[in-house]
Amino acid sequence: MDTTTAYPVPLVVDRSRGPRVQRLLNVGDEPLLDLRVTLLDTGLLVPVATSRLEPGGSMSVSVIGPELERRGIAVVRWFRPGGDEYLWRFSF
Repeated sequence: MDTTTAYPVPLVVDRSRGPRVQRLLNVGDEPLLDLRVTLLDTGLLVPVATSRLEPGGSMSVSVIGPELERRGIAVVRWFRPGGDEYLWRFSF
């Protein structure tokens, strides 16, 4: 029987400056490596990547594009220090 504990998503989205600016906060206890954010909608995200996001650190993502009346979806991709890759999505 596998007793591996599930890995909780170490990110929280601060939406206080939304919908154009979303801030990702690393609330986990390890750095997130090669973090990348991709938009699943029309428009662009700036910035879209960072090589390392330390615990307690944050990264602001700006959405540039046409009207944001609809809800957008962003996909976040990162690696844990051991090399495992993770994907997580959030809407704004």
